[in-house]
Amino acid sequence: MTVRVAIILAGGLGTRLRGTVPGLPKPMAPIRNRPFLEHQMDYWIKQGINRFILSVGYLKDIIIEHFGNTYKGIPIEYAIEHEPLGTGGGLLLAEKGLTEAFLVLNGDTFIEVDLDNLYEFHLECRSDWTFSLFRTSQFGRYMSIDVSPNGEILSLKSDLKKSSGLANGGVYIINPKVLSSLGYKTGD
Repeated sequence: MTVRVAIILAGGLGTRLRGTVPGLPKPMAPIRNRPFLEHQMDYWIKQGINRFILSVGYLKDIIIEHFGNTYKGIPIEYAIEHEPLGTGGGLLLAEKGLTEAFLVLNGDTFIEVDLDNLYEFHLECRSDWTFSLFRTSQFGRYMSIDVSPNGEILSLKSDLKKSSGLANGGVYIINPKVLSSLGYKTGD
């Protein structure tokens, strides 16, 4: 068994790319004449994802009109932010009703991760929230993450003095119960 549902956080305002792709939400930026979001969904479909929940807000109609209720036979649902909720708010809106571990993806980031391996690591560590990490030297762009020898995240911070290290890849596996244990009500 592995993760089958992916939430894609695609509701951001896209302020950094607005000048480059005016009138489009970031996840719809064209890459090789196709929206970035298509490339991302194609990759995760090949990994076994069989249901998408898109958390949308800014210019949401462009995404909804493009994809409709399915993409390549895979059902798509929408969690619509009627006002900006931020990353956490978009996630909480989208995860309502989920009872099994699910994948969360930033809608403007692509990192290749083997889903089965990530899920196996998630289970082995008995984690409630598993991050995919990558090595970088660009800490002006990414937050530095310090990890214990057993894989537990110790800190997440801006650290411009570091020359290289681990950063968040924007791919997560989350157990819904962790959100309720943090005081958030799930399943409404």
